[in-house]
Amino acid sequence: MRDLRKGIRDYLTMRRGLGFKLVKHEAGLEKFASFLERKRGTHITSELALEWATLPAHHQPCQWTARLTIVRGFARYWSALDPVTEVPPLGLLPYRPTRARPYFYSDQEIQQLLKAAKARPSCDPLRPWTYHCFFGLLAVTGLRLSEAVNLHAGDLDWSGGILTIRGAKFGKSRLVPLYASTCKVLADYAKRRDRRFGPRAEAHFFVNKNGNRLDKGEVHRMFYILSRQIGLRAAGGGRGPRLHDFRHRFALETLLRWYRNGEDPQRRLPILSTYLGHAHVTDTYWYLTGTPELLGAAGKRLEKRWEGLNAGR
Repeated sequence: MRDLRKGIRDYLTMRRGLGFKLVKHEAGLEKFASFLERKRGTHITSELALEWATLPAHHQPCQWTARLTIVRGFARYWSALDPVTEVPPLGLLPYRPTRARPYFYSDQEIQQLLKAAKARPSCDPLRPWTYHCFFGLLAVTGLRLSEAVNLHAGDLDWSGGILTIRGAKFGKSRLVPLYASTCKVLADYAKRRDRRFGPRAEAHFFVNKNGNRLDKGEVHRMFYILSRQIGLRAAGGGRGPRLHDFRHRFALETLLRWYRNGEDPQRRLPILSTYLGHAHVTDTYWYLTGTPELLGAAGKRLEKRWEGLNAGR
């Protein structure tokens, strides 16, 4: 088992070197190695992997599938060093995640949310401005929550209006252009922050009351409070619009703008994919929903194309 544990460390080092973060994999594989020791297993088998994956009987099937996926990935690697290793086949624990129905905010709802954030009473005078700018940036850029939270003060190029996203998914970085109006709002926030805590290029751009990075849980709680305040969520309700829906809205609005400007969305889709930080264009399809507005715009473009073809006959 000592060799197996070393193999786990080598496997994680290799995968992380390729850009994978593998947040839960290290703990999961260490637990699986301990499980094999208790079972006196001499090598990985599909039977043992399945038994370990379904061990927490109270877990949901999606969690069982995730645990088995972790073992399967390592087993593929380990089979090159231990030929008797069995790689659990795909479909052994079939589970297909359901896509949450996205909520498409109206311009008015976003304005209400930002206004409520700025007007919310707080003992920290910077706090209302922090959330006003934070939620506004998510709405106009489609950034992931983690990307916005991890922004540093030095990641903004004020002269060029460019935002640098560092260490996103798969360790990639990308450049995100900003509107001049967005830069103006962010610059105003930066001045307020620096007056409070002093200029620090290596500090996080959005900060809490202590000048440290915002906590994701705290961001979610504030969003829920403001959403209930303006009527987006029912009082005490656990369901409703999510922060991640800003990302869906951004993708949809970009596509609609291309249709309305007479541009070819299919040709420009790789641009949107790059902007959102996706490794493949197919990943962007997850964010595209056939709303009446989008289908109407696509229909008008198709009609115009047919008219052009028939006119040439």
